Amino acid sequence: MKILAIDTATEACSAAISVEQKTDSIFEVCPQQHSQKLLPMVEQLLERNEQTLATIDYLVFGRGPGSFTGVRISTGIIQGLALGTEKPVVGISTLATMAQQAIDETQATLIAVAIDARMDEVYFALYRNENNLACLLGEEQVLGPDAVLELLTDKPDVLCGTGWTAYKAFENVVAQAGQPSILYPSSAAMIPLAIEAIGQDNVSDVENIQPVYLRDKVTWKKLPGRE
Repeated sequence: MKILAIDTATEACSAAISVEQKTDSIFEVCPQQHSQKLLPMVEQLLERNEQTLATIDYLVFGRGPGSFTGVRISTGIIQGLALGTEKPVVGISTLATMAQQAIDETQATLIAVAIDARMDEVYFALYRNENNLACLLGEEQVLGPDAVLELLTDKPDVLCGTGWTAYKAFENVVAQAGQPSILYPSSAAMIPLAIEAIGQDNVSDVENIQPVYLRDKVTWKKLPGRE
């Protein structure tokens, strides 16, 4: 199986390719440069792994939540890649990606992820390690810090994301669990989640992919001619 994954949902931009269970990736923190950086990353990965878009089996993208502009960029680029190749697409949660990276690196059991959503809110979710995969507990939400604290009834093993250091209300959580070990999602961590989704046939064609913003005030326009 050959998978190409991209993510631009946060200040980081990344791409990864998995060829027969071997993963190669590029990661860079480059705010406001995603649209310039991403396609060259993809081209570099394909070239050095002796692949083309035609040989890739599945396209994977970070579906959000995260920066509105960043999520739109990854969604738009994956649309362009999929339209040209008619490849099936898998959307992976930005929050789950960071939790998966924490599992890959530390074998953590309970992971709390919070991305700063501005306006005194964070994109938040809890994940449990089940057979080395990040499994969502409850739902992904956009919440104020006080609401997040009410949900943290158990101390997480690892914190991920920029949200934990963005608000004073989280000082005690950080003091107990430690500084966030992972601030931004990396496409390499999307690969195991994508393989699991593919195995469960959780795959879309390009016309039906959906970004996830969590804030209702943001809407996504589908491809022309699609309702």
